[in-house]
Amino acid sequence: MTQNAAPETLGDGGERAEDPDKGPSDDGGGPRPRRIRRLLKWCATVLALLMIGAAGAGYLYYRQLNDNIKKDVLNLGDSKVAEPTPNAAGQTPLNILLIGSDARDSEENQQLGGARETFGSTPLADVQMLVHLSADRSNMSVVSMPRDTLVEIPKCTDPDDGTVYPASNGRTMTNQSLGHGGPGCTVATWQELTGIHIDHFVMVDFAGVVSMADAVGGVPVCVDANIHSRDSQGHGSGLKLEKGTHPVKGEQALQWLRTRYGFEDGSDLARAKAQHMYMNSLVRQLRENATLSSPNKLRRLAEKATEALTVDPGLDTVKKLYDLSTELRKVEPERITMTTMPNRYVGARVEPTEDAEKLFRLVREDIALDGKDAKPAKAEPKAPADPAADDADIAVQVLNGTLTDTLAAAPGRTSTVAGALKEKGFTAATADTTGALSEKRTVVRYPSADLEGDARRVADALGIPASSVKRSTDVTGVTLVVGADWREGTTYKAPEEDNTTPDSAEALNGADDKACMHVSPGFTW
Repeated sequence: MTQNAAPETLGDGGERAEDPDKGPSDDGGGPRPRRIRRLLKWCATVLALLMIGAAGAGYLYYRQLNDNIKKDVLNLGDSKVAEPTPNAAGQTPLNILLIGSDARDSEENQQLGGARETFGSTPLADVQMLVHLSADRSNMSVVSMPRDTLVEIPKCTDPDDGTVYPASNGRTMTNQSLGHGGPGCTVATWQELTGIHIDHFVMVDFAGVVSMADAVGGVPVCVDANIHSRDSQGHGSGLKLEKGTHPVKGEQALQWLRTRYGFEDGSDLARAKAQHMYMNSLVRQLRENATLSSPNKLRRLAEKATEALTVDPGLDTVKKLYDLSTELRKVEPERITMTTMPNRYVGARVEPTEDAEKLFRLVREDIALDGKDAKPAKAEPKAPADPAADDADIAVQVLNGTLTDTLAAAPGRTSTVAGALKEKGFTAATADTTGALSEKRTVVRYPSADLEGDARRVADALGIPASSVKRSTDVTGVTLVVGADWREGTTYKAPEEDNTTPDSAEALNGADDKACMHVSPGFTW
């Protein structure tokens, strides 16, 4: 079927690359083949980063492209999450939050994004995906959070004007976090919910999505029936495709990524699945070096894409984006796993489930979601900055965290466990009996580096694994939270871990080129 026309500014320039087997041009004024090949190699590598919303280009445009890239603060929240411990080889994972903004702050974005009355309105983070690149760079995991997810947005401070956005009063939709000072508040919201340290963010707007699809000459997508995403009230993205697999580009690619009405149950969950299929297909296209025969086209793409980007200071130059793209390209498509945060409906919205916490833990512990990890070598924890004090001098506060969705808090746990600590020589242990918390796993928290040694010593004395010792600004001293996994007795037994990806995460492998979106019967033609 006929595809929607791409914007004129994204054309191919009408130029052809020289034959790489021929020698230099006779007139001496044309580009040398080696230089062209180098430029193509550079652009092909950087285009790999475009699959997750970033861009780069050749050396000649370095300064111009750097000026195009917008920067913002990484984290606008008060609390921070400690960086992961390096593995036995000294390697650490990378976590990058991808944000798709619905900002209508330019004529191009307005044309692509919709209603005129929304021009200049507060942007929403309508697409949120956490990309986890494993420490050994062998695999990649992607976790999407539906925009309708109910979360608690933490207090955030706008770095530009100092405006303080108070923490949300109860739970609100996660896409509103972007309007609380910028992408750094979306990062803070993710870290609060998941406990995952986020290293970078990349935010891209409507125009950037269109540029990406045009760069590769179209991204193949599949529907199992004819689809037109438009209902009688005018709702829908406008996507119109025939049954089967078709390359989408330009505005049609954006329609695919925004389609909710017409896919499966019409929810944001179906949209996330369609986005996963698109990203997997884009990765495969890029690896096949699709339509990379025009250097001019790639240069214009780079200009358009960088204009559509906002990143944190750690990615604020083409060089930094290039280095990141090099890391991302180490992962083969068959080791990429796309997932959606497990959730359940709360009215018309959704909330994370217990399976969501399991998925977050797998990411925190750098466990591959495709189940193909070799047994990792246990890394010896780094020695704390300050050694532990004598047991009798370590002040430990014990809290009851045994409350669950189905069980009341186990009575007397703080006193029992505090008593067990005193018998082991921790005479400064105290029981906090003021209330009960909900903590699935027993954990020892400490607020600062000078107390890390004390926290580890407490955990070691009780048989609590080192992975359950966490730095947190929510506590003022060494704090032991007795979790739902220790509801009785004085001896802690760490539960066996299930490291399989939950079925409810609807995992999709990056090499799966047979995936096809189901079309709702009400939107077929």
